[in-house]
Amino acid sequence: MDSSSSAADPQLQRFLEAETEKQRFQQLVHQLTELCWEKCMDKPGPKMDSRAEACFVNCVDRFIDTSKFILSRLEQTQKPSAVFPESFSE
Repeated sequence: MDSSSSAADPQLQRFLEAETEKQRFQQLVHQLTELCWEKCMDKPGPKMDSRAEACFVNCVDRFIDTSKFILSRLEQTQKPSAVFPESFSE
């Protein structure tokens, strides 16, 4: 039983990681939708006017840019100790 459970663990781990990523993506889409809807939609109607459409496009672009910037900064803050290890040994 140990061999079958240890063989299933990597599969289970990959499945859980994939499901976690799906959940994160869904949360991001929900957050983006809510933010841009509140910002750009004055009054819902049968058609979206060009101003609201341009606002949605800009809102999504800024949201993506901000997300990329934050991820980049987080990656940079995790790297400094590995970037200059020799300066600490002197």
